[in-house]
Amino acid sequence: MIQAGNELLRHAPSISPNPRRIRSQSRTGVRLLPARLRLIFILSLAAVITIIASGLGCSSEKPAEPTVGVQVVPVKKATIEQTVTSEAVLYPLAQSAIVPKISAPIKAFYVNRASKVHAGQLLATLENRDLAAAAQDNQGSYDQAQAAYAIATASTLPEEIQKAQGDTQAAKVALEAEQKLYDSRQDLYQQGALPRKDLDQAAVALTQARNQYELAQSHLDALMAVSKQQELKSAAGQLQSAKGKYLGAAAQLSYSEIRSPINGVVTDRSLYPGEMASAGTPLLTVMDTSSVIARAHIPQDQAALLKLGDKSTITVPGAGSDEAEPIEGKVTVVSPALDPNSTTVEVWVQAKNPKGRLRPGTSVQISMLARSVPNSLVIPAAAVLTAPDGSNYVMVTGSDNKAHQKPVKTGIRQGDEVQILEGIAEGDRVITSGAYGLPDNTKIRIEAAPESDKTERPPAGKEPEKDAN
Repeated sequence: MIQAGNELLRHAPSISPNPRRIRSQSRTGVRLLPARLRLIFILSLAAVITIIASGLGCSSEKPAEPTVGVQVVPVKKATIEQTVTSEAVLYPLAQSAIVPKISAPIKAFYVNRASKVHAGQLLATLENRDLAAAAQDNQGSYDQAQAAYAIATASTLPEEIQKAQGDTQAAKVALEAEQKLYDSRQDLYQQGALPRKDLDQAAVALTQARNQYELAQSHLDALMAVSKQQELKSAAGQLQSAKGKYLGAAAQLSYSEIRSPINGVVTDRSLYPGEMASAGTPLLTVMDTSSVIARAHIPQDQAALLKLGDKSTITVPGAGSDEAEPIEGKVTVVSPALDPNSTTVEVWVQAKNPKGRLRPGTSVQISMLARSVPNSLVIPAAAVLTAPDGSNYVMVTGSDNKAHQKPVKTGIRQGDEVQILEGIAEGDRVITSGAYGLPDNTKIRIEAAPESDKTERPPAGKEPEKDAN
């Protein structure tokens, strides 16, 4: 375009409206141009020259630097929490499928489904007239054995034992008499009033009396140790046998009474009165739903972050507004072994269920608090970008109103927020909207957030900071 303008300027004098040249041209047969046409030609030429001159002047100036509108937020310190979430299935705290131990027709039911029961409560009875009669018969035998044992322990000794006791008593008296006689003769002998022969005779008589007494005492002890012991042992054996038969009959009778082993609610009752209850087949099912347990299978690396007692919440997906509120619980079991089929770790979360909102068998969402890190640098997750090499970076606004790329190291992610471990400091302003594809050192213009985003949600575990002024 510039070259065309120069060419036009170079040839412009040759076509200028010179009267002499026009007259010379008229001599060669060219008509004289009208004055009006010459004026238009001159004005057009001036306009072209002006445009070319302005184009030459603009080409020497640099193009204006583009400015990109962005939204920024400051880097703040807050408490961020790392949670482990998973799908789980609810189970009751305790469950008992009550199975009768005997087969008999059902006599009566005292509860229905959804009936609340307590431990030891009578739920049903089976036909038990034959068992009641057998128990009564055995109770009579047991009472009789008790009476026989009491008589055996309180009665007088047998005649043989009585005779042995008499012989022992007589031998003892004779021994005492001979002892006195020997002592008297010994005194007289020492005084010289009695010959030696009489003293020796008294010593022999004393020895014989002592031997008689010891023999009688040994015989009595043997009778007492054998006869009386065996008699008492026989009576005790009969009592124990009668007691065992009675207890067995009473146990059989008790099996006809179906009682609840736990507190809870009846969730299943498959039979009706008059039907046959078979041993080994569940008759009633009772569940304790005062608390529920959410069982989940989670990956091993996430399970390693959990420990017993960690705070948790249970949420029922798709529930109504009243049931959508999370219910607080805690981790009660972290399996020490992996499930061989899925190579995951089974984790239990227990929560109270006083209003019965949580029903066993429901699929729920559990969230377990693994750890909480206070005073962490927290920014919106939307501000973290991924470089082609897989590293993370953020765009930070500088004092020169330009965007600067800074690599960062991220930590815990919680919802729409992420923890920054390295790369930026508190107070830095990071770009949250408009940073994607933005080159480094690009001039930016900070724009206000939309009305829906002006109310900034505080980071987890920290209330909004109030203005110090």
